[in-house]
Amino acid sequence: MELSRTREFGRAGSLIIYISGAVCSILHLYFLLISPIDPWFFRGMHLVFLSFLCFLLYPGWKKARDRVHPVDYILISMTVIPYFYMIVNFDEWIYRVGVSPTKWDTVISLMFVIAVLEMTRRTTGLALSIIAILFILYGYFGKYLPGLLYHKGYSWPRILTYLFSLDGILGLPIFVSASYVYIFVIFGSFLKASGVGDYFIKFANAMVGWARGGPAKVAVISSSLFGTVSGSSAANVVGTGSFTIPMMKSMGYKPHFAGAVEAVASTGGQIMPPVMGAGAFLMAEILGIPYVKVLLAAILPAVLYYMAVYFMVDFEAAKTGLEGLPKDKLPDRKETLKELYMFAPLAVLVYFLAVQLASIIKAGTMALVSSIIVSWTKRERAMGIKKVIDALAGGAKGAIEMAGTCAAAGIVIGIISQTGVGLKFASILLSVSEKSLALALFLSMVVAIILGMGMPTTAAYAICAAVITTGLIKLGALPIAAHLFVFYFACISAITPPVALAAYAGAAIAKAHPNQVGFTAMKLGAAAFIVPYMFVFNPALILIGTLKDVALVSITSVVGAYALACAMQGYFIGRILPFYFRIPLFASAIFLIKPGLYTDVAGFALLASLALLVKFKSKKDHVRDRSPGRKNNVP
Repeated sequence: MELSRTREFGRAGSLIIYISGAVCSILHLYFLLISPIDPWFFRGMHLVFLSFLCFLLYPGWKKARDRVHPVDYILISMTVIPYFYMIVNFDEWIYRVGVSPTKWDTVISLMFVIAVLEMTRRTTGLALSIIAILFILYGYFGKYLPGLLYHKGYSWPRILTYLFSLDGILGLPIFVSASYVYIFVIFGSFLKASGVGDYFIKFANAMVGWARGGPAKVAVISSSLFGTVSGSSAANVVGTGSFTIPMMKSMGYKPHFAGAVEAVASTGGQIMPPVMGAGAFLMAEILGIPYVKVLLAAILPAVLYYMAVYFMVDFEAAKTGLEGLPKDKLPDRKETLKELYMFAPLAVLVYFLAVQLASIIKAGTMALVSSIIVSWTKRERAMGIKKVIDALAGGAKGAIEMAGTCAAAGIVIGIISQTGVGLKFASILLSVSEKSLALALFLSMVVAIILGMGMPTTAAYAICAAVITTGLIKLGALPIAAHLFVFYFACISAITPPVALAAYAGAAIAKAHPNQVGFTAMKLGAAAFIVPYMFVFNPALILIGTLKDVALVSITSVVGAYALACAMQGYFIGRILPFYFRIPLFASAIFLIKPGLYTDVAGFALLASLALLVKFKSKKDHVRDRSPGRKNNVP
């Protein structure tokens, strides 16, 4: 069971946590920007610092909430001692691990692996830890398994030392966590400290708070802005939902709908450029392409996702007669627009990534610096030395969960690499799908959603990327489309019952039933279940193709998103529709979202025919209602 509530400390304990967090962030920035060190040392330092903070802050069991237990100190030593052992014996260590380790190499590696598994359990729950343990067991017992799952088997010393290496725990996921994610976690902490995060909500209120269903639209816009930096669905729900959900409920939205809107909007933050969370950084590294290419590919699908959600929220408000916020509760629009410079950190980030083609580290650092500069525009939010150190310490705390996730993902990927089971999974996928890309995509969707239900998006995506995407690529999917496909479903597992973490977080704040929130969120996020299939079969949706193809698919898919919202909400051109109208509306949406001339023509024709039919029916009903014999013109 996940223990999300951290310990409370006295002044001395809090000071240790505070100083450790600030030093951790300063060292990361120093080694990333000024004086790089060997990857073994840097990634190990990343884990040692964050595991130290984890075992102090996160209790291992309920009765250990009140104080740091001796077990916690033992676990801290189980990461610190192996790290220094590796440094002292480095010249021999790098040649022995996974090949011919000594007895002490094995003991040291076992200590480190156990500590990492416990760190993962405390931060993300049992599911990911159990999966990592199963993979470790597979590394040893695979020699006893039949068929495609068989491998020659490895000894425990070779398995454990291989995991304590750049091929295992200190591998690609931890590299992404230490180098890229950490920068953006600190960036998010600086956005909050500088007042930019609050401005996102203020801006959304000023722009759409007055419109029908205004509070829900504020949730959609503010959560998309904040979520693209936070990269965590549940964290975003808690961060912005504590404000938006009560606001929606006060304006008449049902609790389960309010919780669902926030869950869907927050989940979309992970697929929304310019940051997209840790998974997108990992994707760029796996594919060996510039990060900006991942961002460009994700733009149109993310726009479709949020447009569909926005339309659904609007239609729900229209159906139930919900108005916007009163003017006295809204920020002044002119005054708000005068502070548009508060978007400067995001603009700087996009500029350095897309225009300057700078490294992710440089772009994130420049955006971080710009958030400090932006804070100086008003005395009450100006960041001095104290606030900067606070933000650095807060960034370290915010990175703990991601470090545990990436370390466990490294265990899984290490075993996959050592045993070669990834290619075997690809063979299984090819054989089960009978060389049908559509069936393979469906099976991949199911696997990604199931994995994502029990673990963070980054870990679910990392495993899927290692065992599924190879098969999809062999069946004809473009590499970036295959990776985006599994990444999408790893993300939206957060709103897919029966285990929908973002929906559960929204339900807790809204005081609604989790499953009711989850199924409503699934309906609101319907576009995310459709669009990934479309961009695999026609990459124009991820901006791969001619300018004409991309322009055409942009227009038709936006109209398709509108039609999808109409179908899901049963509301079209100002009228609530009976159920049988929803089916052709849904078909029209699919035709329009799917790129292709014939499907576009069919989608537009069907949508136009439905519009005429609804208008005709509305006119006929109006005449009937006004006919003689109708008391008070009411049927």
